[in-house]
Amino acid sequence: MFLSFWLSKRICILNRGFHACQHFTNPSTGDIVFKAICINLKHRRWNILEQMSPSLTSLLVSRVICQFQNSPQLALEFYNWVLEKKSVLQSVESCCNVIHVLVKLKKFDDALSLMRNLMSINGRSHWEVLDALVKTYRMYDSSPAVFDALVRACTQIGATESAYEVIKKLQLEGYWVTIHAWNNFLSHLLKLNEISRFWKVYKEIVSSGYVENIYTFNLIIYALCKESKLLEAMSIFYQSLKHSIWPNVVTFNMIIDGACQMGAMDLALKLISKMEVMSGGTVKPDCVTYNCLINGFCKTGKASMAEKFKNEMMDNDIEPNLRTYATLVDGYSRVGSLEEAFRLCDEMLKKGLLPNSIIYNSIIQWHYIEGDVEGASLLLSDMIDKRIHPDQVTYSILTLGLCRNGYVNEAFKFHNKLLAENLIGDSFSYNILINYLCRSNNLAGAKQLLASMYVRGFVPDVVTFGTLIDWHCKERSIETAVQVYEKMMKAGEKPNLLIYNSVINGLCKKESLDLAGVLKDTLQRMDIFDVITYNTLINGYCKSGKIDEAFALSSEMRNVGILANHVTYNTLINFLCKLGCVQQAKELMKMMILWGLVPNSITYTTLINSCNKNCSPEEVIELHDYMVLKGVVPDKQTYRAIVSPLLQEDGVET
Repeated sequence: MFLSFWLSKRICILNRGFHACQHFTNPSTGDIVFKAICINLKHRRWNILEQMSPSLTSLLVSRVICQFQNSPQLALEFYNWVLEKKSVLQSVESCCNVIHVLVKLKKFDDALSLMRNLMSINGRSHWEVLDALVKTYRMYDSSPAVFDALVRACTQIGATESAYEVIKKLQLEGYWVTIHAWNNFLSHLLKLNEISRFWKVYKEIVSSGYVENIYTFNLIIYALCKESKLLEAMSIFYQSLKHSIWPNVVTFNMIIDGACQMGAMDLALKLISKMEVMSGGTVKPDCVTYNCLINGFCKTGKASMAEKFKNEMMDNDIEPNLRTYATLVDGYSRVGSLEEAFRLCDEMLKKGLLPNSIIYNSIIQWHYIEGDVEGASLLLSDMIDKRIHPDQVTYSILTLGLCRNGYVNEAFKFHNKLLAENLIGDSFSYNILINYLCRSNNLAGAKQLLASMYVRGFVPDVVTFGTLIDWHCKERSIETAVQVYEKMMKAGEKPNLLIYNSVINGLCKKESLDLAGVLKDTLQRMDIFDVITYNTLINGYCKSGKIDEAFALSSEMRNVGILANHVTYNTLINFLCKLGCVQQAKELMKMMILWGLVPNSITYTTLINSCNKNCSPEEVIELHDYMVLKGVVPDKQTYRAIVSPLLQEDGVET
């Protein structure tokens, strides 16, 4: 009995073993191919893998990539090899498998490249890529960095809305991007110059509970500097210090550049002197810091001072680069010191730095401004001899230079030659010629040139349309200007502030002040207005004799944060003088000084002429003395014609 029981058990075990053996010895075809691929891939036997390629499926590719997730190079090589096999149907999932592997091992550039190709070349939507990444997320024990990468890939291909939609969809599904993705999106908005949206998104980030890092603060500072809000930028700088977020060299460079752009050189120098202390000893000025400073001094006409900082760079073992020299060459050229500009070019060559097209363009441009057409032509020849290829900027400078110096026919011949050689790549040269035709009151010629643009396949841009609108408005042809405006809108070009100001000017010339006022209010609601908008309308009210409206508008300027400039005050002073209100005009001039504006030669001439007609000689001399004591430089002609004879009569030497 025991024996029969033992035998039956033995048979049962043998049967189970037989069935188990059947299970392991007869794997599926997919498993066999999978194991074979893995073994051969491990040893990079591509010739054997080539023979197995007909058996590849999208699912099999995904399995192999998952198997080699800890050998990212092999996984990527395999995926690229599969891509070459046109017969293998590719899926978004297999690609996303590779992306997870690459991101996990911080090979972000490769991951971004795959994402960009999926969306821009393979035509996959950001939704498809996101869904595939979410589905395979846990399989690879992935991190939010993969979603950050998708946001970055969207911005890199210019898909702004897609990037934002990815962030919002992830929030709904419980997956959160990091502050890095938000920073990338903010940076993208700044590149597009979408400042108002930048601030809306930033508020959203803060309200969602994200903690800003140094890169976030840098972006905020950069945005404020773009808006010329230097004090606010400094406030953010100190705020980051309070949060124990130490500034880096980029932080300092942005504020220094912002200060230099606004001409606040003292602040820029102060920041440079305190960089080390304010950063806890971690930051020192670099080449970019000095380049910002050099650019600031050159823009204010102090090229020699700028060069001193170039020398200071070298004393601190910081080598000036091509940009340093390009800025200095342009700075000296601006003040007419072309010999100094050429000296710096020689210095560059000794250091092994070859002048590029930017440097040549700068010197050629200033030769034209000085009226030296022959010198500009010689420089162009030298540029070509040195095998430095002229670019679109060079061609535009040549076209503008010829027009500016009265060689309009030569400019057209040069333009046609460039067209014949297919060397014009944009509408810039066309815009220059159209502008000069308009200035010559040849609107028919300008329209003909515009038609030529369309024939040759060039699309007019906002500058093209803006030029035509401006000149139609100046000619009081508002109806025609509106027609051009409508064409611009149909072409998909958004009007800028320059165009809106031109329309306001045209409406004022036609005495359609109510319409001009409505347009100004509309621009105010859109947050698109500047001092020119107000000055144009104030001038319109003055010419129409509406003094109350003009002064009401000047008060409104201060309320909306627009500071009145010389044009504002001179317009109002001139209007008061024409009405014979000399005392009120003088009071307005004194108010101008109180607001920190020194009257200029136009203010001086307007007031002296009016005072001479309506007041006593003593009052004229008193007014002259007052303005000179306040720092006004008298207009020579006005002084000689009116003030000097009065002083001689009064027995004062002049």
